[in-house]
Amino acid sequence: MKAWKKVAIGVGAVVLLVIIVAFTVHQSGKNVVTVQTGKTQRQDLATVVSASGEIKPKTYVNIGANAFGKITHLYVKEGDHVKRGQLLAQLENVQSSADVNANEASLQAAQTDSLAAEAGLNTAQADLLRAQADYDRNKLDWSRAQSLFKDGLISKSDFDSRRNAWATADAGLTQATARVAQAKAQNDSAGRHIAQAKATLTHYTDLLQKTTYPAPFDGVITNLPVREGETVVIGIQNAQGSTLMTIADMSVITAEVKVDETDIVNVKLGQPADVTIDAIPKKIFHGKVTEIGNNAIVRSSGLSTSQQTTASEEAKDFKVVVTLSDAPQDLRPGLSTTAKVTTATRSNALSIPIQALTLRTKDQIDAQNNPPGSVHAAEPAGKDVASKGKRDDEVQGVFVIRNKKATFVPVATGITGTTDIEVLDGLKEGDEVITGSYKVLRTLRPGSSVKVDNKAPKKEDESS
Repeated sequence: MKAWKKVAIGVGAVVLLVIIVAFTVHQSGKNVVTVQTGKTQRQDLATVVSASGEIKPKTYVNIGANAFGKITHLYVKEGDHVKRGQLLAQLENVQSSADVNANEASLQAAQTDSLAAEAGLNTAQADLLRAQADYDRNKLDWSRAQSLFKDGLISKSDFDSRRNAWATADAGLTQATARVAQAKAQNDSAGRHIAQAKATLTHYTDLLQKTTYPAPFDGVITNLPVREGETVVIGIQNAQGSTLMTIADMSVITAEVKVDETDIVNVKLGQPADVTIDAIPKKIFHGKVTEIGNNAIVRSSGLSTSQQTTASEEAKDFKVVVTLSDAPQDLRPGLSTTAKVTTATRSNALSIPIQALTLRTKDQIDAQNNPPGSVHAAEPAGKDVASKGKRDDEVQGVFVIRNKKATFVPVATGITGTTDIEVLDGLKEGDEVITGSYKVLRTLRPGSSVKVDNKAPKKEDESS
């Protein structure tokens, strides 16, 4: 054989070998999944529930009209600091004052009548005592006269005279007793007239007092919607009355926020919270949860579910009040705020990135030692996992890289932080877990070969 033929055969063999190797490498590369990973590590975790709302004073009151009338004086303006008992406003009170004066005079007249009735009662009682004495004396004379007349010691005329005197004394006693009863009735009537006059005076005094408005506590006038000269009305039935002003005790400031119904079960009294206020950027205030609402509030209408006559499937919130411990002095009610309530903490907890968690069926876990040929495309059953949600035979876990393969490991989890979640069982510190991409985690089969590439994921992977 000629030399050039030998060279040609040798070159052809080399080329064939290169093609075979390249094809083998290409085929093996097709079966390797590119993934991003993270490490299992120990760190401090905190579960935070975030909710928005507004700044409110702990104690505030809307001072409404207690009487119909025109405002004659306003002694404060919006923003003023007032003390308990300080006069805030005055309504016209000419008629109320006149009614009070008239009833004070009626009370004094009733008290005078009562004194006269009491004196008449005392006189009647004295007359009764005198009549009783006359009756006793004449009765005794009449008894003696009966014995003397029987013995013939007195005349008939004398006997008749003593009998008539006793009869007169008896009639006088009866009359005096009747006068005492009459005087007692008059005295009782006078006492009741006094009570009636006092009750009427109390009524008109209350009406007069309702024309003045003192401050119920130390605070700040936060709202003053009326002016001097305006006429205010009281509320009747379902009609709301006029509001003169709002006074708030700004010594204790709260953030009243609305927590989603899915998070409210984790919120407890006394839990710490960090509060940010839109009007004061880049500053965090601290507080504690001091009140948790029991009635759900429909998010679209703002009404409590107890105020609705029909059931609603809309999203609901619960009111949570956070009392600030370091509120600044210049806060105003109504400022928008966000509260982040720490509902649970763990120190030195074993944790993994949240996105590493995924679900697989028990059949897929059992088959991870016999991986199928294709790893990029999932079978319809795998797609059902993502679309139908968690099934009864699904297990929560993570993919751990062992010997360049994705091994599915079931895990038990604890509290959830901002980006990481606590692992209670199944992993140890330093394990390398697959965190992405989402498309890979959704379709990755247990036991698949993987290649780590922790560069920034492609946008198409993020959006898919």
